[in-house]
Amino acid sequence: MTGQRVVVVGAGQAGSDAAAALRERGFTGEVTLVGEEGAVPYQRPPLSKAYLAGRMDAAGLELRPEEFYSAHGIERVRQDRVTRIDRDAGAVVLASGRTLPYDRLVLATGARPRSLPVPGAGLTGVRVLRSLADADALRRALAGARHLAVIGGGFIGLELAATASGLGVRTAVVEAGTRVMGRTVGPEVSARLAAEHEAHGVELLLGREVTALAGDRDGHVRVVELNDGRRIPADVVVVGIGVLPEVELAADAGLEVGGGIVVDARLRTSDRAVYAIGDCARFPSPHAAGRLRLESVQNASDQARHVAAELCGASASYTAVPWFWTDQYDLRVQIAGVVRADDHRVAVGDPAGRFSVLCFRDGLLVGTESVNRPADHMITRRLLASDGPRPTPDEAARPGFDLKTWRAPSPVTA
Repeated sequence: MTGQRVVVVGAGQAGSDAAAALRERGFTGEVTLVGEEGAVPYQRPPLSKAYLAGRMDAAGLELRPEEFYSAHGIERVRQDRVTRIDRDAGAVVLASGRTLPYDRLVLATGARPRSLPVPGAGLTGVRVLRSLADADALRRALAGARHLAVIGGGFIGLELAATASGLGVRTAVVEAGTRVMGRTVGPEVSARLAAEHEAHGVELLLGREVTALAGDRDGHVRVVELNDGRRIPADVVVVGIGVLPEVELAADAGLEVGGGIVVDARLRTSDRAVYAIGDCARFPSPHAAGRLRLESVQNASDQARHVAAELCGASASYTAVPWFWTDQYDLRVQIAGVVRADDHRVAVGDPAGRFSVLCFRDGLLVGTESVNRPADHMITRRLLASDGPRPTPDEAARPGFDLKTWRAPSPVTA
């Protein structure tokens, strides 16, 4: 690929890391990074936590300093977007009218928040949190707010609730499911998170749905109406009910899409000159049945490095172990592997304090959910990445079991 041209569409974690990884691997061709925002590429996880709370400034969010891109010969196209992929010509067309030719194209288009499909969703004060601009607007709104309603009890919703309660804003979380983070973790971790939020004064309204938002005469949101007839006060409403992968650009270009931009084990789309990575990509994984689409920093960075290696001559399947985390109050929840609701679960440790839940499928360890037990998380990642032995459900269920001291049994010899 020396001397050829790579265009990366999307300047988030995946796109920025892909451009940087190409240079780290010695790629000497042209690298162009196209982003719709004007800011230096930045990390998103602190937006709902340290940045929103005012403990981090915009410079602290930067993935790399501005000088990195020019020093490494990475052209940054800012505040512009790709409107069309011309696969026959090997070029992308920008909203500004500029055309960028490519030999390889990397789509890191990310995802966009789902909108709330109820009356009043367009009122002033109804917000989402995905970008730096969103976080800045939310910081200003919370500074004068008395009541916050968070719609959705997933990662983003609970992180926001924890931050807002720490800022002294009365916070309620409305979740349609029967427990918080119910699509991500099991009942043990859900219960621990719920107890922590309630201890900090957050009201959890589970099994409820929003039917409408009501505002004042100035068009500002004031009330959230629920399907049980309850009306809760809200100066600010944040919608955190998931995201939709940005696939339209790929679909318009005739690439295969379906729950994301469909890629093969090497992260190539149905056009072998075009790759997709990060939140927008739906890929096969040895750690799950069928294809996955993951929304995590780990996945974005790992896939970025994998594609950079591909473009520099390597040829291998993407096999990284998925892992995730969330920080809420003094709790760090870490998940390694892809678990399912029907997995056999064994809890170790203190469910009211530090503990882990080991998840087994057909007797094989497939993942671990940990609360303030980082060693269990790291050990699980190593075990899942290897072909070696893993603890059995019976071993995990024995009193005093600890992953840190577990050793695989010696093979029996004749």
